[in-house]
Amino acid sequence: MLSSKVQDALNAQINAEFWSAYLYLAMACNFDADGKPGIANWFRIQFQEEQAHAQIFMNYMNARGGRVILKPIEEVPATWEKPLDAFMDTLAHEQKVTALINNLYAIAEAEKDYPTCDRLNWFVNEQVEEEESAQQLIDKFRMIGDNGMGLYMLDQELAARVYNVPSPLAAK
Repeated sequence: MLSSKVQDALNAQINAEFWSAYLYLAMACNFDADGKPGIANWFRIQFQEEQAHAQIFMNYMNARGGRVILKPIEEVPATWEKPLDAFMDTLAHEQKVTALINNLYAIAEAEKDYPTCDRLNWFVNEQVEEEESAQQLIDKFRMIGDNGMGLYMLDQELAARVYNVPSPLAAK
């Protein structure tokens, strides 16, 4: 059984994951409208991943006898002038999510809720990947600068990205 502290923190994280999904969907829509379908695809995949993260937390809460409480999702930004701006926002956002996951881990640890700590280990590792991926794309966009052909080629590369079901959901 989950303590009320852990349950409240997990519910807050579920809301944060849905906010993240909404943010990435807004980014995908922005770049679709700007004629950059590959960049839009990258953000649509992020949208799907964040929804999956929320589902992992909801499945976990239900398995542990908790109660999922869905709350309203706050408004997200709607426009980005350049892809670099969006990826800079992505990195900053993923760093914030990393802090949220670390805080959630600390709460679970303080409550001696070791099964929750174990589940959170997957998210800790996932956040390392999320930050690294955003930083790599920032580096690529900086290297390209205003080079139209470089932007075209990176857009094509990002169009090839496909969604992979996260391992905690694949087992369900």
